[in-house]
Amino acid sequence: MKTLSRNARVFYYCPYITKENVVIEGYETGDKRIVYGSPIKSRGNISEARGQAQEEQFGTDIEYDKVIVMDNPNFPMDEHSVLFVDSSPNYDSQNNPKYDYIVRKVARSINSVSYAIGKVKVS
Repeated sequence: MKTLSRNARVFYYCPYITKENVVIEGYETGDKRIVYGSPIKSRGNISEARGQAQEEQFGTDIEYDKVIVMDNPNFPMDEHSVLFVDSSPNYDSQNNPKYDYIVRKVARSINSVSYAIGKVKVS
């Protein structure tokens, strides 16, 4: 599947870095917090709605809302990345990203990579 640069839209993604222990007043709580990297600006073909072709591509048991197609099969985004598609990168008071999509599934081919992404609400 070849992508056209004129159809590409800007989006941002934050790569997964690690999980760290939550510390309050010098004591570990036993909870973990996911740490993401800084938002990285990218461009890709983003579908407006899911369709039958994408459903077969990722299988019928996965819930997703849109598909991003990139013409670089080695693009570093994976299932642990979070995305800003319909919004600009922003953060809450604890400096956690308030993303609006997550990557549900990745399908790589020789010339391109497709990402099934799902809408989420992060408060």
